[in-house]
Amino acid sequence: MEEAELIARIEHSLARRGLATGNGILTGIGDDCAIFRPRSGEDLLFTTDQMHHGRHFTAATPPRHVGHTALARSLSDIAAMGGRPLFSIVALASNDPAWIDGFYAGLLALASKHHVILAGGDLASTPVPSCDVMVCGAVARGQALLRSKARPGDTLYVSGPLGAAALALEKGSPRLPVPQLAFSQTLYAQGVRCAMDLSDGLSIDLRRLCLASGVCAHLDQVPRARGASLHHALHGGEDYALLFTARRPIPHAIPIGRIAQGQPGAVFYAGEPLPPLGWDHYHEPCT
Repeated sequence: MEEAELIARIEHSLARRGLATGNGILTGIGDDCAIFRPRSGEDLLFTTDQMHHGRHFTAATPPRHVGHTALARSLSDIAAMGGRPLFSIVALASNDPAWIDGFYAGLLALASKHHVILAGGDLASTPVPSCDVMVCGAVARGQALLRSKARPGDTLYVSGPLGAAALALEKGSPRLPVPQLAFSQTLYAQGVRCAMDLSDGLSIDLRRLCLASGVCAHLDQVPRARGASLHHALHGGEDYALLFTARRPIPHAIPIGRIAQGQPGAVFYAGEPLPPLGWDHYHEPCT
């Protein structure tokens, strides 16, 4: 199959799903660049996430699953900032047309759910598949949620139980991530100013939040998904729940501890130092 035919098939899928233009995209696939016209009164959010064979997925992973996950990871970043997604740009490498079709089937199914326009990207033929998905989102000017806004006296919250993804991976049935977009867009109005998503594990992501804010954290409890161990919930990663701080109770969120003054980046659980054993691309993952 030629590249032009692959691109034509992608364009057809976009037109059928209503994902070729909109959300500020005036022209997308078909020109050298997409044309985007932002609204006034908004700040734009940009994020990108890579996935590589042998690191993030294997030959046994369904390509539809890879496509969904590739977009979901970037959508989760938009959710962590309190934004709404607008469009994506996808760079994909594979020499297998059937794998490419499966990848886009998964990606576009999730894009349709959140009306994310596919504005363009790049295709390359390689024997080992990989991808990079960029997403642009928007948030009301000055209202983005930042890791650096935690303050002593804040309560720590998560948007749901943790550890389900690590448990599923351990059982050999990886779980499709669900970006918390609808939940996140209500947080600023409830007084939340600090948030991030839990992609690499609570222990390491909370440390990153504390370092950014110059504070320490004390965990009182860690809500676990059914069947998940404490290790899964603390260090497993891939949950894509939201971690955030607030001064007042937040409906439908779970309080897990508090922010305090102290050594920046220090995290304590049940009064003991908690090591950051979550996922780090430049170190071996925890086991």
